[in-house]
Parts: sequence; structure tokens; C-alpha cells
Amino acid sequence: MTYQEALNYLDSFINYEKKDSYDYGASFKLDRMIRLASALGDPQKGVRSVHVSGTKGKGSTCAMTHSILKAAGYRTGLYTSPHLVSFRERIRIGDELISEEDVGKYMETVKKAAEGLGGDRPTFFEAYTALAFLYFQAKKADIVVYETGLGGRLDATNIIEPLVSAITPISYEHTALLGDTLSKIAFEKAGIIKEGSVCVSAPQEAEALEVIKKSCDERDASLVLIGRDLSFEEISSGGDSQTFSVKGLFGEYKNIHTGMLGHHQVVNAAVAIGIIESLRLSGITAGAQAVRKGLGSVKWPGRLEMINGSPRVLLDGAQNGSSARALSASVRKLFKYRKLILVLGVSKDKDIKGILKELIPISDAVVLTRSRIAQRAADPSYIAGMITPKEKVAAVTESGKDALDKALSAAAPQDLVLVTGSLFVVGEIRKILLKDTSDE
Repeated sequence: MTYQEALNYLDSFINYEKKDSYDYGASFKLDRMIRLASALGDPQKGVRSVHVSGTKGKGSTCAMTHSILKAAGYRTGLYTSPHLVSFRERIRIGDELISEEDVGKYMETVKKAAEGLGGDRPTFFEAYTALAFLYFQAKKADIVVYETGLGGRLDATNIIEPLVSAITPISYEHTALLGDTLSKIAFEKAGIIKEGSVCVSAPQEAEALEVIKKSCDERDASLVLIGRDLSFEEISSGGDSQTFSVKGLFGEYKNIHTGMLGHHQVVNAAVAIGIIESLRLSGITAGAQAVRKGLGSVKWPGRLEMINGSPRVLLDGAQNGSSARALSASVRKLFKYRKLILVLGVSKDKDIKGILKELIPISDAVVLTRSRIAQRAADPSYIAGMITPKEKVAAVTESGKDALDKALSAAAPQDLVLVTGSLFVVGEIRKILLKDTSDE
């Protein structure tokens, strides 16, 4: 199977990342993923792993953990979603993305196993997760860091048996699917905690933390809580880096520098250090030097990523009210500009009101758009109707390219263009800015 044939085959599956609406309980079936993996020989069982769920910062925390383990000399895999430009971004070992050849090779194997399931076809995410399992086993990864897709309890990744699980900050998201309270959402996220394991949690709202503690108690899992067992101190921040210290379970990590910007990234870094320290119980060690090197070199595109130009363009996938609040605070703290031009595209199922509440006050003009590939993208005209004052709406567009053109035309060299909301929108515009000519 060629790479393009593999992409075409993936497109034949239902893709809930792009779908407008669906029944969560009926659509996500862990037993189907179990049967698919079994047909492949359960490749996930042969590789040690870390599992990360949560609402905000999952991808960043995974990237930081991966970078530290890589700096410590481990052959470390990373599985994340969604991607910004290429499917290949989701699966990597070290600095290398999975090759087009390997996508085709292992998808051919997945196809044969999927055909054996009969009419109960896997989803896009299940098929690609199965491919990742095969790839990491075949490439003999020492350890793999997995990010959950939606929720956690019923997520396709949740058939692994991780050495350590972690839960990043939980806030309201996908409420129609995961539940309309923090307790219900936390129940889904905490579904990744395994019997007798270690769970590292970011600071949480009391309602969410209560569920996490209960889940740990029920599964005889040890809870490592940031703010109680590990503490952090922010020291300084600038336009392209920030410095912080963390006091951990086994040592202190002073004056750590990272290019991952914002208070929320310091929290994510503390969670990553908590994961690394907890892995010691399983014989996987990464010392202070590896922590320093890993956090100093980690890159995670599309998260407070600055594309320098005239004007500068800042990319960030803030997809809910809490993320937008963190983004707003980071922009005001870290960057200097004359005016801010906001380019925004959001999915229908996101907290659009919450996002607007945080971002409109810091914006001088707003250009609205939508992803060209996501069925669940909210109509830009609908979002425009929710914005006050109305004069801030500079343009309503139907593509990332048009939105970027409008924003750049409206911006002076000393202004800042902020592209945020859907990662699909961020990815499309990032591709244009970096002149990426790939056809994905």
C-alpha cells in the first residue's frame, strides 16, 4: 500500500475529529479496539508506555515528557492528535516522524485485521492508533508517550497498560459528549488510571480532583499531585523563553529554561517532571541534566508559536474558555504590539461564548473563518453575531487563506496577528505561512 493509498483508506473510516455530531457512548467502543489489537497480535503489550489525558495541555505535556526521555538516551515514541499539517506528525520516534513508506506498510497490516472485524469497522482514530502500536513495536521503542484523543475511558489508546498515567488540567469541553459537569468530565479523563499504577495530576478544580482521588483509591493507584507533592516557581519570562524551578519528589530542578511560553506551560512542565520522577519506580531514570536539556529543546508547533515577519503572526490552538483565558494572559504578559488582529475559527461543539469573552477584549479587530475540512466547524457568520462591539468584526471569511490575507492587509508592521481556535485552522494557516507545499 502506498502512502496515498493509506490516506485514502483512512478516509474511508468515520472520523469523529471532523464530524458534526454523534452519540459518544454508541460511537466509542473499547471492545472493538481490543479486538482489532488482538487481531494484530496485541503489539501495544510489548512496549512500555506513559498515558496522558486531560482538557488543556495534553499535547504539550506529552511533548515535554518525550523530549526529556529522549535527552536521557531512551528510544522514545510519541503519539499525539490531531496533527497540524501531516498525518505523519502524530507518530514519531525521537525527532523522526513516521515515514510515508511505513504508513503504507503498517496500514496494509491494519487493513487485513480490520477486515476480520466484519461489519463493525474501526474508526479513523482506532485504525491509526493500531498502526502506531505496530510501528512502535516494530521499531523497538524503549517507551512511548501516548496522548488520548477524546475523553480517556473509551479512547482507543486506553487499551495500553502504562507505567504512569497523567491528567492535565480539566475544564469544560465536549460537554454534550463527556458530560455537563466537571465531575462527569473528570470521570472520563480518569478512566485511564490503571490498577496499581501511578497517576500524576496537574492542579485541579476541587470537583475534578475529588473524582481523580476516588479513581486512584478504587484502583489502588498512587496519586502524585502538582502543588502538593511537587511545587513550581516562575522566575522570569520574555518574548521567546521563560525560566522556572520545580521542587520534585527526588530533587530540585532550578532555573529551567524553555521556549514553551505561558504560565500554563510551567504547569505542564511540572506534570512532565512528575511523570519522569514516577518512572523511576519502573527503572526508567532521567536525571536533572536530561530534564534541563529536554525542556530546553522541546518544540510543540501551534502553541504560542511565533512566526516572525512584518507583522508577526502568533499561532495557538486555544479551543475552550480556559485555554483562551490562558492565551489572553500570555499575550498581554509576553508580547508588545500596537494593535492585535484576531483570526478565529472554532468548532461548533466548543465553548464559543467563553472563547470570545476572553479574546475579544484584547483584540482591536477580528477576522472570522472556518476550517475547510472539519464538518463541525462553526459558521463564521454565526460567530460574528455573538461579538460585541460589532465594529470589531473586520471580515467574515470561508477559508484560512482568505482570513490570513484579510488580517495581514489590516495589520501594520508593529501589530500582532493572533491565529487561534481550531487546530485545523491553525494548521492550515501555519502551512501557508511556512510555504508548506505538501498535499495533506
